[in-house]
Amino acid sequence: MGLDMYAHRVAEEHAVDDFTVACNENDEGYKEELFYWRKHHNLHGWMERLYRDKGGSADSFNCVYVRLTMEDLDRLEKDILGYKLPETTGFFFGNNPPDEDSVREDMKFVAEAKVAVASGDAVYYSSWW
Repeated sequence: MGLDMYAHRVAEEHAVDDFTVACNENDEGYKEELFYWRKHHNLHGWMERLYRDKGGSADSFNCVYVRLTMEDLDRLEKDILGYKLPETTGFFFGNNPPDEDSVREDMKFVAEAKVAVASGDAVYYSSWW
């Protein structure tokens, strides 16, 4: 058990708002896993802050979506490169301090997410712990 984190590429017609992806059981292929992280607690904290800033109101930032716009991705890129992801703790989150490998992987995600958004798709973050 632990913090599992996902970024999904979603066809724009399934992107309802900053927190909702519309689909039904017949909508095969409506989302594609773009990226996966395991116990990257500080990135999770950054995403929770974004969720709250956008008006997200779930009591627990778990099993919810937050949409990432190009502006969000630009800000995330800057915070990753500046080692400014917020220190975040949680029972299932682990303790993995940022290092060159995590920065490289995070930047790979940002690049892939920007391509998805530029092509007209939406990118959503979610987690499960």
